[in-house]
Amino acid sequence: MTGTLIISSLTLAAFAAKANTLDTSDDHHESGEHQNFQYDHQPTRHFWDELALKKPDLWETLRERFAWQDQVDQPRVQEWIDHYQQHPRSIADIIHRSRPWMHWIISRVEDRGLPGEIALLPFVESAFDTQARSHRGATGLWQFMPRTGDALGLTRTRGYDGRLDVVAATEAALDYLESQADQWYEGDMELSLAAYNAGAGTVNRAQRAAESRGQASDYWNLDLPGETMNYVPKLLAISAIINDPERYQVSLPTIDNTPAVAAVEIEVPLSLARLSHMANVSAERLEALNPGSLDGFLNPANTPEIVVPADAKATLLANLNSVSTGTVRYVVSGGDNLSAIADRHNVSLASLRQRNGLSGDMIRAGQTLYIPNQTILASN
Repeated sequence: MTGTLIISSLTLAAFAAKANTLDTSDDHHESGEHQNFQYDHQPTRHFWDELALKKPDLWETLRERFAWQDQVDQPRVQEWIDHYQQHPRSIADIIHRSRPWMHWIISRVEDRGLPGEIALLPFVESAFDTQARSHRGATGLWQFMPRTGDALGLTRTRGYDGRLDVVAATEAALDYLESQADQWYEGDMELSLAAYNAGAGTVNRAQRAAESRGQASDYWNLDLPGETMNYVPKLLAISAIINDPERYQVSLPTIDNTPAVAAVEIEVPLSLARLSHMANVSAERLEALNPGSLDGFLNPANTPEIVVPADAKATLLANLNSVSTGTVRYVVSGGDNLSAIADRHNVSLASLRQRNGLSGDMIRAGQTLYIPNQTILASN
C-alpha cells in the first residue's frame, strides 16, 4: 500500500509539472524521443529512474526472503500479533539490540537459501541479547544448552564460550536447523524449528501420535509442549509485523542495508585490550562484539576470528600485518607433555596454557599449540 501511495503522489507531481511546461512530451513512454533536444544535451532523468536506482533498505531485503507469510492468518499467530501490537516498544528495543548483527545474519540465511523468517529467530530465543542466559542453562543469542553446543563443536573453556560467540553460534544454529530438517523432516523447516525448541524426540513422538489419530503430521497439527506450540507462531507474528508494519500500526526503526560488523582472522592469541588499540575501537565496544571471550583474550585455538565494526576492519588488518608477533605454531607429537614443551621454548607453563585456552595440561598428538613471544606477552 505504501509503495502505491508513493508512486501515486509522484505521478500527480509529474502531471502537475507537465501542466506548467510547454516543451515536455505528452506521453512518458515517448519522452525519450525528445531528450536529444535538451539545450544542455543531458538526458532527462525521470522519477521512475530514481526509484530504480534506490537501494532497497534492510527490511525490504529481508521481506524478499520471507516464505511463510501465507500462514500468518493461523489463530495462534494472530494471538501473538495482537500481543506485539500491544507492546510495540518491545519490538523497537529488540531491533535496536539487533543492529550490529541483523545484516550479517540475514546474509548468512540468504547464502544458505533458507526462509528469511529464520533470520528473526533470535527475537524469539534471546530478544537479540548476546549475553542471554536461561534458568535451564541455555546461553547466547541462539540459546544453546551446554551439551547441544558441545555436540555442534562450540568450544567451552575457562576463557571462552562458543555459545556466546555470535559468529560461531549462528553457523552452528543454521547447521543444526538444516541437519534436523534433512534427517527427520524431509526438509520441513517448521518442524525443524519445533525440534530446535523441544528436541527431535518430542516432535517425532507428537508426529506419530497425530498419525495414529488420522491427522496430518505437519507442525500445525501436532500436540506439543506449550512453549513449542507458541514457538513458530511467535516467529511468524514478528515476521508478519516486519512484512507489513503499517497494517499493524508498528513503526520499525531504520537499519542500514550495509554490514555493521566484519570478522577478521587472527593467527595468534592477543588480548582484547591490544586489539582495541590496533583497531582504534573502544575496549567496551570490542568486548560487546566478542562476548564469547570470557577472559579478555582472543585465541585462535578457540575461534579464528575477531568481530570488529565494519569501518574498523581495514585499520585492524593494516596493524596486524605490520606487527611481528614472533609466535610459533607447534604441532604436538606422541609422548609430548605441556611442561616439556614450555621448557623447550623457554616460556612459562601458565602463559602456554593461557595462550591456548587450556584449563589443565591435557594435550593430544596432532594438536596445534601457539608458543607465545614473551615480548608480546608483556605488551598484552
